[in-house]
Amino acid sequence: MTDPEAWSDFAVATAGAAAALAGLLFVALSINISSVLGSTRITARAGSTLVLLATPVFLALALLVPWGTTALGVVLVVVAVLAGGALTVMLPRPIPEVPRLAWVFTTLVPPVVLAVGTLLAGVGLLADGFGGLLWLAPAIGFSLLGGLIGAWVLLVEILR
Repeated sequence: MTDPEAWSDFAVATAGAAAALAGLLFVALSINISSVLGSTRITARAGSTLVLLATPVFLALALLVPWGTTALGVVLVVVAVLAGGALTVMLPRPIPEVPRLAWVFTTLVPPVVLAVGTLLAGVGLLADGFGGLLWLAPAIGFSLLGGLIGAWVLLVEILR
């Protein structure tokens, strides 16, 4: 689970899917730009959604660069810290109209799984254990899911 070359097909698929979804986000933003800019809460949602959709692209590209496992491990740790920090700052806060449990599963869990999964993958490469790159699969999956939910909110729910 520590051989980046074995993950090349996953990385190519991830980069393409995440980039397409990021494009969806920009369509949603362009359609509803006045509503997005009218609220700091919605702007935070847009920012966190962009990070959730862009981070898998960067992770996929990092997997495709032909460097050693140590360098890749360091890159994954750096990306985990940067994405986790950005998402902590931008994370949309709960609102009374949304049940707390729904907020936790749709807004809080995806960034946490992304940051922790990426961190564990990086540490796993550096320590040659902990499952290695296997942690990237749920990290990227939850990130894309969170990005899809955010794009849906910015495209449809914002108009309700």
